[in-house]
Amino acid sequence: MTWQEVCDDPSLQNLPYKIELDHWGRIVMSPANNRHGRHQMRFGLLFARHLRGGESISECSVETSLGTKVADAAWASDAFIKKYGFDTPYPVAPEICVEVVSPSNSAAAIAEKIMLYFSKGADEVWICDQKGRIEFHDKTGRITKSKRAPKFPVTI
Repeated sequence: MTWQEVCDDPSLQNLPYKIELDHWGRIVMSPANNRHGRHQMRFGLLFARHLRGGESISECSVETSLGTKVADAAWASDAFIKKYGFDTPYPVAPEICVEVVSPSNSAAAIAEKIMLYFSKGADEVWICDQKGRIEFHDKTGRITKSKRAPKFPVTI
């Protein structure tokens, strides 16, 4: 199954789950969670406060070597938006991709997503735990603060 087929399938609309595709085109779903949704919204608000010249995107789909992954929040520069618009899924990752950890996420799954977003061109990948604490990563590994938004809080 392709991402466009998922988007076009009426039976997959309005599900209470986040949907991604694995590398075989199989649908992977995880249940929605209100704390998770709150964290996603906070990222959008904080992106607007701490970053200029770009757009915040919730549920940002990115085509990776292991299927379509959906960053919980992302920030894309104006140059990125000018080049890719709002294509779905993006063929490359926006500059910042954020994963909000759910109880169902394993450490291995999060590590895999970090690798996948970097392999598709992300500058930074941020991981937010259930308590709102943020880990910032660049291609060298974990960093103490974002290079793109150095005053971004470490807890939301």
